[in-house]
Amino acid sequence: MAQEQLLDFIHHAAIIASDYEKSKHFYTELLGLEIIRENYRETRDSYKLDLKIGNSEIELFSFPNPPKRVDSPEAAGLRHLCFAVVDVEKVAKTLNSRGVETEPIRTDGYTGKRYTFFKDPDGLPLELYEK
Repeated sequence: MAQEQLLDFIHHAAIIASDYEKSKHFYTELLGLEIIRENYRETRDSYKLDLKIGNSEIELFSFPNPPKRVDSPEAAGLRHLCFAVVDVEKVAKTLNSRGVETEPIRTDGYTGKRYTFFKDPDGLPLELYEK
């Protein structure tokens, strides 16, 4: 017998940026995410930027001297963030024209959907996945 589902949806994902202004530019200007609110938290010497993506949010944080992200080999934990798009090729070309490098577009062997990966300024893997 299946357990009752307790969770409704993902509200937000949180990202810590090593260079807040560079990451803010990447997520707002290059990816086009809308700023909901931006707060500076003096007690933490930290910014918190809330960005709208569909019905969810990305929280972009700055902290003084955060440790570097483990890139390779992959570490346990969150592997990447994936964004649903109507046309992977079109979005990838737009990102490329804005200076964001994407991997070659591939096809998922199980779903038949096209996808590609790219990275944010700190090397966080991001995926475009065709709806």
